Amino acid sequence: MRVLLFMCFALTACNTAGPHFRGLPATTVTVDGSTFDVRVNGRLAEALRTNMQYAPRFGPIKQRAAAAMEMVSGCRVKEVRGDQALATGILDCGKGGPRIDRLTPQDEYSCYTLDSYVSPATGERVLDLDCTVI
Repeated sequence: MRVLLFMCFALTACNTAGPHFRGLPATTVTVDGSTFDVRVNGRLAEALRTNMQYAPRFGPIKQRAAAAMEMVSGCRVKEVRGDQALATGILDCGKGGPRIDRLTPQDEYSCYTLDSYVSPATGERVLDLDCTVI
């Protein structure tokens, strides 16, 4: 019985936002085969990788996470810290200038909408995008 209870708790923590991002809506983005749940809070963004990949190195995942954070936030990512599963990005949104339209892919990405739906939990529209760097 204890093992079953432990397994339930362990599985619920697999797709949980960090403390600074709890309660914020996630946008699901796929970049070059890596799927992320991206949350933005002020000048920070969090990309939680949700798909399985065999032995991913942080180098390629870091670039994909930065691209996903830029698409969702509309800001440039100055720095990415973390690991293959959870990356935190420091955003540079300029000095109050206009933000980039976050749903429009920029010149350096080619994106396709795979799915869109309205989240029953938050009532927000969720897009599942597949993007590749050009």
